[in-house]
Amino acid sequence: MAEIKIDPTLGPVLARTGDERAVLEAFLDFHRGIVLRKVAGLSDADARRRLVPSRTTLAGLVKHLTLVERNWFPALLAPGPGDVHVTGEADAADSFTLDGSDTVESLVAGYERACARSREVAARFDLDHVVPQPQLGEVSLRWILTHMIEETARHAGHADILRELTDGATGAI
Repeated sequence: MAEIKIDPTLGPVLARTGDERAVLEAFLDFHRGIVLRKVAGLSDADARRRLVPSRTTLAGLVKHLTLVERNWFPALLAPGPGDVHVTGEADAADSFTLDGSDTVESLVAGYERACARSREVAARFDLDHVVPQPQLGEVSLRWILTHMIEETARHAGHADILRELTDGATGAI
């Protein structure tokens, strides 16, 4: 039997009549998926290549977004051992820095684990759940989801440009 391929961009379309949470989660997962598709099939060298003056690389974007996932979901909503909320611009900028052990495979696996943990943590709270945030005072889960859509979408756009510069590939798929 032939494998059925489901268009990965359908999440937000399928949630178009869903409740607020379903829509927010669908859009966040859509943009998470774009980031993963932008590094799919790339060599480690291509993913590490600097194509812009900043430290932004495709691999660096995945590493950064892994920190962002950990920072906004487990570290704020349900911190466990080792979960520390990063607050400084320098720390966030350093999250783009790759070390010798960072490969596309390891970075993707880490990002997928972080996203899965974010989903699991967020599912335990309603959208109105409020937690302290060191720089902003208090934030709700609704705000965190909206912020993560913005953050992930912005970096998915960066990844799209970097991938186009790498091999000409464009688009959400």
